[in-house]
Amino acid sequence: MAHRITKEHILNQSKGTRDFYSDIKRSEITLKPRTSVVSKMCSFGLGVFVRFLRNRYRQLRSSVDYGIALIGLMFATPLFLTVGLITKIFSPGPVFYTQARVGKDGRVFNIIKFRTMCVNAESQTGPTWTKENDTRITGFGRILRKAHLDELPQLINVLKGEMSIIGPRPERPYFVNTLKKEIHGYTGRLSVKPGITGLAQCYCKYDESISDVKRKLRYDIIYIKKMCWMLDFKILWRTLNVCLLGGKP
Repeated sequence: MAHRITKEHILNQSKGTRDFYSDIKRSEITLKPRTSVVSKMCSFGLGVFVRFLRNRYRQLRSSVDYGIALIGLMFATPLFLTVGLITKIFSPGPVFYTQARVGKDGRVFNIIKFRTMCVNAESQTGPTWTKENDTRITGFGRILRKAHLDELPQLINVLKGEMSIIGPRPERPYFVNTLKKEIHGYTGRLSVKPGITGLAQCYCKYDESISDVKRKLRYDIIYIKKMCWMLDFKILWRTLNVCLLGGKP
């Protein structure tokens, strides 16, 4: 009897379970729509946030530049002191070097760099482009240039609103006046703030000829037309690869 009751109980449970799943199937009850709704809501929210960032790119960019520059200077303070001490020991003269550069809309400002050349390097030659193996570069200056650490003080220019973290590299007034006569559309790169690094710096070496300038200009114009958060991130990543891991542009 006990065996029969247990068996009947099990059969009844099985029947009840089958009926339960049959009811679900008939009424088309499923958890998928709920998951789909949540997924759609998340996608919609993410889409709105991405569109907000994209639409506010130019407005938010200055704030992002300022924040990165401020944090960068805080962390780089020990490096500034170290570079300054070594520069003073091996190369008499000032630690920093300032030079007039042309910024957004043709405004001239003084760029700040760690000095990597001997004092008064252009006193005999006048304005000239720096070559890869330039004899005017000091021994320690060559190390700074290879790691692009000589550009770090330009974070101060970013704080002053004269530069961005990313953008076309600023050129000297002498060369701007010369190049805009020789290269059509050269002044187009002056429509945005110059940067510490840029798309051209990720793929090109130092300018040594007009053809080098033209090649960089193409990258600068591409950046200006397509500038966005994702492109900025890619440029920063490639710049870090070149500076920290010794990658080649």
